[in-house]
Amino acid sequence: MPPLQHYPTADELGARAAALVAGHPRAARLRRVGVSRAGTPLWLLGIGHGSRQVLVVAGPHANEPVGGATVLRLAERALADPWLTEGTDATWNLLLCLDPDGLRRNERWLGGPYTLGHHYRNFFRPGFLEQPEWLPDGAAAAALPETRALLALQDELRPFLQYSLHGVDVGGGFVELTRDLPGLDRRVAGIAARLGVPRELGAYDALYWPGLGPAVYRIPPPHRGDLAAAITEAAVESTWFHPHRHGTLTAVVEAPMWGVAGVADGSPSTDPEAELRAVSRTLRQDTLLLRGLTDRIRPHLAAVPDAARLLAAVGDYLLVCPGLADAWDPDSKNDSAHPLPPMTTARLTALRLAGRRLALRTAGLLHQLVTGAGHDAAGALPELDRLIDARCADYRDVSGARWIPVPRQAEYQARVVLAAFELAVRRPPDPYRSGEPGWGPGTAVPMHRE
Repeated sequence: MPPLQHYPTADELGARAAALVAGHPRAARLRRVGVSRAGTPLWLLGIGHGSRQVLVVAGPHANEPVGGATVLRLAERALADPWLTEGTDATWNLLLCLDPDGLRRNERWLGGPYTLGHHYRNFFRPGFLEQPEWLPDGAAAAALPETRALLALQDELRPFLQYSLHGVDVGGGFVELTRDLPGLDRRVAGIAARLGVPRELGAYDALYWPGLGPAVYRIPPPHRGDLAAAITEAAVESTWFHPHRHGTLTAVVEAPMWGVAGVADGSPSTDPEAELRAVSRTLRQDTLLLRGLTDRIRPHLAAVPDAARLLAAVGDYLLVCPGLADAWDPDSKNDSAHPLPPMTTARLTALRLAGRRLALRTAGLLHQLVTGAGHDAAGALPELDRLIDARCADYRDVSGARWIPVPRQAEYQARVVLAAFELAVRRPPDPYRSGEPGWGPGTAVPMHRE
């Protein structure tokens, strides 16, 4: 089959995986490992017959479709290169999409045109409690069938290595690890340079996390917190840490859609406080506008299918924005337990992008609610369009965001996965002890995945 030039839909993923199995019946197989809330099958593509299990999870977030293209590339590589299976006694278990229902909600933009305005006006991402990687009440109380399917798969396979494939809408590429993997930062640097993908040297997701090298971060262990903390900086349990009991190393691999060169600039900022004030002020202004628009729109949504789901996501964003604006503002005098790290150009760029992202996502969801109603009874569309256009122009003209073609995004992510695999298979296994340092309640983990 010809390589994909666009993001695959859930149906395309299943069809292409089935074609790979039909062409390689001895090495490849496809099985259903669960169903989504809407009854969509969750398909696992297996390559190889080794005793060392690798689990790759694509599509954990509905708006991050690059992982689907990546798992197809990984399957083709594993079928073509015996070292990846027989040579390392490995089996590749590729979960095609963890949230296929959410992926379907994004199909209006998956095939393009790939412009910022088209993306955000058609963007969908469910509220925090509907994101299947998170375990806000622990594994035993997992509510979503997608989550339960993934937990069962982790306990069945006991993988030595797990990947969660994520996408950054605007920014750069980076990796997050539950344990160190020495040398990965150098591999990522080489891959990013060859493919022209900027590395995030101060990723917003990992703002308070320890670094393991440029653009590689250590995920601290989880602890419980309230919803606002869970969305922004405290970690409830997650499926990243659930298989830790089996000795699993989890790598979260982020690939950007639109690249921004500033996220790779590790130089000190000349006036960080002024930039932080500007970012905080803009986020507060956008939040105030969006909250007012939400109140105006809400009474007119009775005929909109699934309005509650979209409003839940809007509510999550509006919940966290004021606290983030205060946390970033040098004049807020807040008593945060997490003071900001030294502000490099990369970190300031990441915060600026994150503030705009929160506003754009909220405005995009509200835009869909209004258009779904069939009539703009609240007169909100002109204001939403102005905000979306202004923040997209900021990304494009001020931050210099440039589209990275889908094949290059997938190639970057696949190469990072393979680099981590090569390093992991050549290191001795880490024995797991339930009482080992660094496991259990402790350091906060940001969970507002970007």
